[in-house]
Amino acid sequence: MRRRRLLIAAALVAAASFALLTALLWRDPYRVVLADYTRQRIAAGLSRDSVVVAGHRWVYAYNDEAPANAPVLVLVHGFTGSKENWYPLAQRLRGRYRLLIPDLPGWGESQRVAGADYGFLAQSARVAAFIEQVARPRGGQVVLLGHSMGGGIAALTAARHTGAVDRIGLLDAAGVRFRDNRFGEQVLAGANPFAVVDQASLRRYIDTVFYDGRAKPLIPWPADRIYIARRKRDAAFEQAVLDRIGRGPERFLPGEAAAGIRQPALLLWCRQDAVIDASALELYAQRMPQALRVLLDGCGHMSPIEQPDAVAQAVVGLIEKGQSR
Repeated sequence: MRRRRLLIAAALVAAASFALLTALLWRDPYRVVLADYTRQRIAAGLSRDSVVVAGHRWVYAYNDEAPANAPVLVLVHGFTGSKENWYPLAQRLRGRYRLLIPDLPGWGESQRVAGADYGFLAQSARVAAFIEQVARPRGGQVVLLGHSMGGGIAALTAARHTGAVDRIGLLDAAGVRFRDNRFGEQVLAGANPFAVVDQASLRRYIDTVFYDGRAKPLIPWPADRIYIARRKRDAAFEQAVLDRIGRGPERFLPGEAAAGIRQPALLLWCRQDAVIDASALELYAQRMPQALRVLLDGCGHMSPIEQPDAVAQAVVGLIEKGQSR
């Protein structure tokens, strides 16, 4: 009898939990995706926090399990990206350095303010403020790494806010007039090549940013439909940002500002990058002769995910040596 009562109680708890979960998902289906992001964060050994900086609530992942005065790495994601893009690299660097991995304002879990400017210049000022409020108090040098759009933001941050950044790494960075490719032509024509509205465009998006098939993410049902719905809701925002950074007057500001970067630097690209062509590496290098240059083979636009070991090695080289080669 007692066993039966326990089974009934367990069944009632399970039913209540299922009902609560169903209600939560009905109100916000994107929780399915966020739950997987939480799994990825925990697997990478990262914690989660939030802070209000520069008029926005930032959500960020972090790890402080590093020696006293270890460098603090601030990792800035790209267009349509999020902090989760950095988790494979974070797994390889945690314990050696302190890590701060924010969702940029307007993206991911961070706050988006209606009518606000999310171009290169505005975001670089916000990143500098984030560094001063969150990174500097942790002690040690600040190493700013930016990927894609985040690379353009990082370049402007290092050039215009020199006291905020001690070392700078640009990975597959936007902000220069690279060799023509299909992606660039579509952007200049007014399109958003990263737009996701259905299964076909989701597959095209993944195939564009990844070269190594082994690194391409598998998005199972129902997460795929939920992710597509989120991207459709974000379409106008994405278009507005791309209008500013991809074909507006700011599009080449990062490359122009790079001539003023004096900090030790890393320029890292993948040879098969179909988004920011690898010719961009040399264009940045002309303005940053001090930079360590690394060109990887067998990967596309998502170098931190496709080749995290090689990227980690290059980042360590930047921090420990910081010499040109």
